[in-house]
Amino acid sequence: MKINSIHVYSHNGQRRDLKFNVDGLNIITGRSSTGKSALSEIIEYCMGRSTFNVPEGIIRDKVAWFTVIYQFDKEQVLVAKPTPSGGGASCSTAMIRRGVRLQIPSFDELVVNTDDEGVVELLSRLLGIPENRTQVALEHSRVSFDANIKHTFYYLFQKQGLVANKDQLFYRQNEQYLPQTIRDTLPILLGVSSHNRYELESKLRIAQRDLKLIHKKLEHARGAVDSMHEQAIGLYSEAKAVGILGNIFESLSADKVVEALTSVLTWKPDTPADDDSNRISLLEEELVQLRQDRRDTQAKIDAARQFAKRAGGYETEAAEQIHRLASIKALPKNSDSGEWQWPFSEPNLALESPVAVVLINELKSLEKELRVATGQRPKLEAYLTELTGKVEDIVSKIKHKEAELSAAISANEVISQMRTRNNAAARVVGRISLFLETLLPNEDIAKLEAENRRLTNKVRQLEDEIGDDDSNERLTSILNNISAQVSRYIQQFNAEFAPFPARLSLPQLTIIFDRPERPVPMSRTGGGENHLAYHLSALLALHLFAAQNNRPLPRFMLIDQPTQVYFPSEQVYRDADGSVQNTERDADLDAVRRLFELLLKFTQEEVPGFQLIVTEHANLRDQWFQDALVEEPWTKPPALVPTDWEDL
Repeated sequence: MKINSIHVYSHNGQRRDLKFNVDGLNIITGRSSTGKSALSEIIEYCMGRSTFNVPEGIIRDKVAWFTVIYQFDKEQVLVAKPTPSGGGASCSTAMIRRGVRLQIPSFDELVVNTDDEGVVELLSRLLGIPENRTQVALEHSRVSFDANIKHTFYYLFQKQGLVANKDQLFYRQNEQYLPQTIRDTLPILLGVSSHNRYELESKLRIAQRDLKLIHKKLEHARGAVDSMHEQAIGLYSEAKAVGILGNIFESLSADKVVEALTSVLTWKPDTPADDDSNRISLLEEELVQLRQDRRDTQAKIDAARQFAKRAGGYETEAAEQIHRLASIKALPKNSDSGEWQWPFSEPNLALESPVAVVLINELKSLEKELRVATGQRPKLEAYLTELTGKVEDIVSKIKHKEAELSAAISANEVISQMRTRNNAAARVVGRISLFLETLLPNEDIAKLEAENRRLTNKVRQLEDEIGDDDSNERLTSILNNISAQVSRYIQQFNAEFAPFPARLSLPQLTIIFDRPERPVPMSRTGGGENHLAYHLSALLALHLFAAQNNRPLPRFMLIDQPTQVYFPSEQVYRDADGSVQNTERDADLDAVRRLFELLLKFTQEEVPGFQLIVTEHANLRDQWFQDALVEEPWTKPPALVPTDWEDL
């Protein structure tokens, strides 16, 4: 994409044409205030920028339409835009024409047929900017956007106040938010992200978004299932309290409660039922009885535990007594085996006498009582276990009754506030309906889980297709190649720090020189001639890379008044007026000639056919310089806008 010609129209239909060579060096020189610096504003305005930055004065007052014909490989595109009406600061309406070789339209043919968005879309597509999207992390506040032809402006224009600015390398870099825009879009324009990768990343973002949504639905469904029973019991109790549901299910199992709530959805209001305030009293009475039962049972548990504690000592003593009787063999026969155990007496010797019988019976009774006492412990523990289970069952019943009572009280309060049971019932039915809508059956949860697995696999597959993100490495490689050319151009300019490697820093948007002891950014270097060399070296290196690698940057650049740094003062530079004699008298001719020779060489050898447009006050008598002049030096008149044109 290059500039074929610029045309301006007066309010009464007169036209001024400015034709450029689409290949090579184009120089416009002349006096100040003749419209040279306005050319970049006109070109930018007709590339889809709505803001109108053409200076106030003759041009704005006398020009009705601005037109630029852009040259592409196989066609030309004409973009015409009117001067903003009423002294406005912007205009977004435009006219577009396309053709292999366009004729310059007459004033009457200038008709709006599109807007700036249409201009940007067409020029971006013809330039070959691929479908893209800037990569912005989720935690950042800025949003992603498409890179288009407007994001090439930063590398096309070096205006008068910028060309030797040590603090600003690119056009509009000093405007709010634009430094980050440059950092986001330059990698795209340099080819870091391919079209195929963009499509895969777009699909991945969609899949990740769908996965997050389905994951939230699944979590909500699982949470609803976990709390379903408790919520359902409360709604069930409310439904009974407002008289739209009877005691259908007493077991209150989850499935039956949901079934009962579903039946409520068919409820229709009718004659208000009698107040069911007795239900709260019944529930309170049931709660009182349950709590009393719990206290009674707990008392029994406490008593049994106290008894067990007191009986523990007796059991220990009884066990010891049994062992003593066994150790002295107090009974003639072993109570367990029945064998004779008195070694000092023959079996049954004199044991049938009344005294012996009574004595032996007493010993047997004592042993029996001791054994009974020590055998009660297992039964006591079983008794305690039974009572504990009964308390837990009562506590569970109390919890359910409290939930019913709370819901019943809430429902009765609603009845009181709404004055009628029908209104209260309608409110309860609405809550039940909402509850059932958010309640997913098990088969729906299974479907959500299956969808979650499918999307998880899809995200993993897309991540595998994209592979490891090597965009940072590729961007570093590209910037290293550009930086090598920056160093080479700086050496040709014979600028300060030329012996040291120079690199284009995207994070800082400047040139940095890597000296052995420390890096030196452009902002800490001195001399306007050096700053001019750094600017032009960076942009020429950037365009060289774009041309060699077929990247979508327009093949033109406009440089406004670069030789001002080679004159002793700004006033002396303005007084040059495009005169060869004044230039030779006041300027550093060697530096001026070296600059233009380097620019000419760039368009002829480095990037053959590249279009450089330079607006100047200086003029050289060298033939190659004179051949590059677009027109005779501009004076007043002639200039961009003839002074005899009528104002609006």
